[in-house]
Amino acid sequence: MSRPLDLRCYFVTGQPAEEVPRIAALAAAGGAGVIQVRSKPIEESTLESLACAVADAVAQANPATRVLIDDNVHLAARLMPTHHIHGAHIGQDDMDPRDARALLGPDAIIGLTTGTLDLVQEANEYAGVIDYIGAGPFRPTPTKDSGRAPIGLDGYPALVEASRLPVVAIGDVHASDAADLAATGVAGVAIVRGFMRADDPRAMAAGIAADFDRVAAGGAL
Repeated sequence: MSRPLDLRCYFVTGQPAEEVPRIAALAAAGGAGVIQVRSKPIEESTLESLACAVADAVAQANPATRVLIDDNVHLAARLMPTHHIHGAHIGQDDMDPRDARALLGPDAIIGLTTGTLDLVQEANEYAGVIDYIGAGPFRPTPTKDSGRAPIGLDGYPALVEASRLPVVAIGDVHASDAADLAATGVAGVAIVRGFMRADDPRAMAAGIAADFDRVAAGGAL
Protein backbone atom coordinates (compact mmCIF):
# COMPACT_ATOMS: atom_id res chain seq x y z
CA MET A 1 0.00 0.00 0.00
CA SER A 2 3.05 2.24 0.12
CA ARG A 3 3.44 2.16 -3.68
CA PRO A 4 2.08 5.06 -5.73
CA LEU A 5 -0.85 3.72 -7.70
CA ASP A 6 -1.94 5.13 -11.05
CA LEU A 7 -5.47 3.93 -11.72
CA ARG A 8 -6.33 6.27 -14.62
CA CYS A 9 -5.95 3.59 -17.28
CA TYR A 10 -6.56 0.03 -16.08
CA PHE A 11 -6.43 -2.89 -18.53
CA VAL A 12 -8.22 -6.11 -17.60
CA THR A 13 -7.02 -8.87 -19.92
CA GLY A 14 -9.38 -10.98 -22.01
CA GLN A 15 -9.39 -13.39 -24.92
CA PRO A 16 -7.57 -14.61 -26.95
CA ALA A 17 -5.05 -15.33 -24.20
CA GLU A 18 -2.16 -15.74 -26.62
CA GLU A 19 -2.47 -12.06 -27.58
CA VAL A 20 -2.53 -10.79 -24.01
CA PRO A 21 1.22 -10.35 -23.30
CA ARG A 22 1.72 -8.33 -26.48
CA ILE A 23 -1.30 -6.11 -25.84
CA ALA A 24 -0.38 -5.70 -22.17
CA ALA A 25 3.12 -4.55 -23.10
CA LEU A 26 1.73 -1.98 -25.54
CA ALA A 27 -0.82 -0.71 -23.02
CA ALA A 28 1.91 -0.39 -20.40
CA ALA A 29 4.16 1.46 -22.83
CA GLY A 30 1.29 3.89 -23.43
CA GLY A 31 0.90 4.59 -19.73
CA ALA A 32 -1.58 2.04 -18.38
CA GLY A 33 -0.96 2.11 -14.64
CA VAL A 34 -2.47 -1.27 -13.81
CA ILE A 35 -2.91 -4.49 -15.73
CA GLN A 36 -5.09 -7.20 -14.21
CA VAL A 37 -4.48 -10.70 -15.51
CA ARG A 38 -7.90 -12.27 -15.99
CA SER A 39 -8.87 -14.95 -18.48
CA LYS A 40 -11.91 -17.03 -17.65
CA PRO A 41 -12.48 -19.92 -17.66
CA ILE A 42 -8.87 -20.90 -17.07
CA GLU A 43 -6.95 -23.57 -15.15
CA GLU A 44 -4.54 -22.37 -12.48
CA SER A 45 -1.50 -23.70 -14.32
CA THR A 46 -2.53 -21.81 -17.44
CA LEU A 47 -3.25 -18.68 -15.43
CA GLU A 48 0.19 -18.93 -13.88
CA SER A 49 1.87 -19.19 -17.28
CA LEU A 50 -0.17 -16.26 -18.59
CA ALA A 51 0.56 -14.13 -15.53
CA CYS A 52 4.29 -14.76 -15.83
CA ALA A 53 4.28 -13.93 -19.55
CA VAL A 54 2.35 -10.71 -18.93
CA ALA A 55 4.59 -9.76 -16.02
CA ASP A 56 7.74 -10.24 -18.07
CA ALA A 57 6.36 -8.29 -21.04
CA VAL A 58 5.14 -5.41 -18.88
CA ALA A 59 8.39 -5.21 -16.91
CA GLN A 60 10.28 -4.64 -20.15
CA ALA A 61 7.74 -2.18 -21.57
CA ASN A 62 7.15 -0.03 -18.48
CA PRO A 63 8.41 -1.06 -15.03
CA ALA A 64 6.09 1.50 -13.41
CA THR A 65 2.99 -0.43 -14.50
CA ARG A 66 1.58 -2.68 -11.78
CA VAL A 67 0.40 -6.21 -12.58
CA LEU A 68 -2.37 -7.83 -10.53
CA ILE A 69 -3.91 -11.29 -10.69
CA ASP A 70 -7.67 -11.66 -10.66
CA ASP A 71 -9.18 -13.67 -7.79
CA ASN A 72 -6.23 -16.00 -7.12
CA VAL A 73 -4.52 -14.47 -4.09
CA HIS A 74 -2.44 -17.56 -3.38
CA LEU A 75 -1.02 -17.52 -6.90
CA ALA A 76 -0.22 -13.83 -6.61
CA ALA A 77 1.58 -14.42 -3.32
CA ARG A 78 3.63 -17.22 -4.85
CA LEU A 79 4.70 -15.20 -7.89
CA MET A 80 5.30 -11.78 -6.34
CA PRO A 81 8.82 -12.55 -5.05
CA THR A 82 10.10 -13.64 -8.46
CA HIS A 83 8.02 -11.78 -11.06
CA HIS A 84 6.77 -8.27 -11.87
CA ILE A 85 3.48 -8.95 -10.04
CA HIS A 86 2.22 -6.63 -7.34
CA GLY A 87 -0.97 -8.06 -5.85
CA ALA A 88 -4.49 -9.22 -6.62
CA HIS A 89 -8.01 -8.10 -7.34
CA ILE A 90 -10.70 -9.94 -5.40
CA GLY A 91 -14.47 -10.23 -5.73
CA GLN A 92 -17.21 -10.19 -3.15
CA ASP A 93 -17.21 -13.98 -2.93
CA ASP A 94 -13.44 -14.43 -2.81
CA MET A 95 -11.06 -14.25 0.12
CA ASP A 96 -11.71 -11.79 2.97
CA PRO A 97 -9.64 -8.67 2.21
CA ARG A 98 -7.94 -8.88 5.61
CA ASP A 99 -6.82 -12.42 4.89
CA ALA A 100 -5.61 -11.34 1.46
CA ARG A 101 -3.55 -8.54 3.04
CA ALA A 102 -2.06 -10.93 5.56
CA LEU A 103 -1.06 -13.32 2.79
CA LEU A 104 0.24 -10.75 0.30
CA GLY A 105 2.03 -8.44 2.71
CA PRO A 106 1.94 -4.71 3.42
CA ASP A 107 3.27 -3.50 0.05
CA ALA A 108 0.93 -5.50 -2.17
CA ILE A 109 -1.86 -3.82 -4.14
CA ILE A 110 -5.33 -5.18 -3.44
CA GLY A 111 -8.56 -4.20 -5.18
CA LEU A 112 -12.12 -5.22 -4.35
CA THR A 113 -15.15 -5.46 -6.61
CA THR A 114 -18.25 -3.42 -5.70
CA GLY A 115 -21.02 -1.82 -7.73
CA THR A 116 -23.80 -0.64 -5.46
CA LEU A 117 -23.94 2.03 -2.78
CA ASP A 118 -24.29 -0.65 -0.10
CA LEU A 119 -21.23 -2.52 -1.35
CA VAL A 120 -19.21 0.68 -1.54
CA GLN A 121 -20.15 1.57 2.04
CA GLU A 122 -19.28 -1.95 3.18
CA ALA A 123 -15.90 -1.66 1.45
CA ASN A 124 -15.14 1.39 3.59
CA GLU A 125 -14.56 -1.07 6.41
CA TYR A 126 -11.42 -2.13 4.55
CA ALA A 127 -10.11 1.36 3.84
CA GLY A 128 -6.92 0.58 5.73
CA VAL A 129 -6.60 -2.84 4.11
CA ILE A 130 -7.25 -2.49 0.37
CA ASP A 131 -6.06 0.11 -2.12
CA TYR A 132 -9.05 0.74 -4.40
CA ILE A 133 -12.47 -0.56 -5.37
CA GLY A 134 -13.84 -1.45 -8.77
CA ALA A 135 -17.43 -0.33 -9.34
CA GLY A 136 -19.57 -1.63 -12.15
CA PRO A 137 -21.06 -2.33 -14.47
CA PHE A 138 -21.01 1.07 -16.11
CA ARG A 139 -23.08 -0.46 -18.92
CA PRO A 140 -24.40 -4.01 -19.37
CA THR A 141 -21.47 -6.16 -20.48
CA PRO A 142 -21.04 -9.73 -21.73
CA THR A 143 -17.56 -9.89 -20.18
CA LYS A 144 -18.85 -10.49 -16.66
CA ASP A 145 -22.49 -10.75 -15.54
CA SER A 146 -22.52 -9.51 -11.96
CA GLY A 147 -26.29 -9.38 -11.66
CA ARG A 148 -26.05 -5.73 -10.60
CA ALA A 149 -27.92 -2.96 -12.37
CA PRO A 150 -25.81 -0.71 -14.62
CA ILE A 151 -24.52 2.35 -12.77
CA GLY A 152 -24.48 4.74 -15.69
CA LEU A 153 -22.67 8.04 -15.82
CA ASP A 154 -25.06 9.67 -13.36
CA GLY A 155 -24.53 6.96 -10.75
CA TYR A 156 -20.81 7.37 -10.13
CA PRO A 157 -20.70 10.70 -8.26
CA ALA A 158 -22.68 9.25 -5.33
CA LEU A 159 -20.42 6.20 -5.17
CA VAL A 160 -17.29 8.36 -5.26
CA GLU A 161 -18.67 10.60 -2.52
CA ALA A 162 -19.52 7.60 -0.35
CA SER A 163 -16.22 5.80 -0.82
CA ARG A 164 -13.15 6.21 1.35
CA LEU A 165 -11.16 4.50 -1.40
CA PRO A 166 -10.34 5.38 -5.02
CA VAL A 167 -13.04 4.13 -7.39
CA VAL A 168 -12.39 2.52 -10.78
CA ALA A 169 -15.29 2.33 -13.24
CA ILE A 170 -15.68 -0.95 -15.14
CA GLY A 171 -18.24 -2.61 -17.38
CA ASP A 172 -18.31 -1.96 -21.14
CA VAL A 173 -16.27 1.20 -20.68
CA HIS A 174 -14.90 2.61 -23.94
CA ALA A 175 -11.86 4.83 -24.34
CA SER A 176 -14.23 7.58 -25.47
CA ASP A 177 -15.92 7.46 -22.04
CA ALA A 178 -12.77 8.34 -20.12
CA ALA A 179 -13.23 12.11 -19.91
CA ASP A 180 -16.89 11.90 -18.95
CA LEU A 181 -16.16 9.32 -16.27
CA ALA A 182 -13.17 11.29 -14.99
CA ALA A 183 -15.54 14.21 -14.46
CA THR A 184 -17.61 12.07 -12.06
CA GLY A 185 -14.63 11.78 -9.72
CA VAL A 186 -13.59 8.20 -10.40
CA ALA A 187 -9.85 7.55 -10.19
CA GLY A 188 -9.75 5.54 -13.39
CA VAL A 189 -11.44 3.30 -15.91
CA ALA A 190 -10.98 -0.42 -16.42
CA ILE A 191 -11.32 -1.68 -19.98
CA VAL A 192 -11.31 -5.24 -21.32
CA ARG A 193 -12.61 -5.61 -24.87
CA GLY A 194 -11.56 -2.16 -25.99
CA PHE A 195 -7.91 -3.00 -25.42
CA MET A 196 -8.17 -6.52 -26.78
CA ARG A 197 -9.65 -5.15 -30.03
CA ALA A 198 -7.63 -1.94 -30.30
CA ASP A 199 -5.59 -1.27 -33.41
CA ASP A 200 -3.11 0.67 -31.27
CA PRO A 201 -3.29 -0.23 -27.55
CA ARG A 202 -0.39 2.07 -26.78
CA ALA A 203 -2.13 5.13 -28.20
CA MET A 204 -5.38 4.12 -26.53
CA ALA A 205 -3.75 3.97 -23.10
CA ALA A 206 -2.01 7.30 -23.62
CA GLY A 207 -5.28 8.93 -24.66
CA ILE A 208 -7.15 7.67 -21.61
CA ALA A 209 -4.46 8.95 -19.24
CA ALA A 210 -4.42 12.28 -21.03
CA ASP A 211 -8.20 12.60 -20.71
CA PHE A 212 -7.96 12.12 -16.94
CA ASP A 213 -5.15 14.64 -16.71
CA ARG A 214 -7.10 17.21 -18.74
CA VAL A 215 -10.18 16.85 -16.54
CA ALA A 216 -8.07 17.06 -13.39
CA ALA A 217 -6.53 20.26 -14.70
CA GLY A 218 -9.96 21.74 -15.30
CA GLY A 219 -9.91 21.39 -19.07
CA ALA A 220 -12.95 20.94 -21.26
CA LEU A 221 -14.34 17.47 -21.84
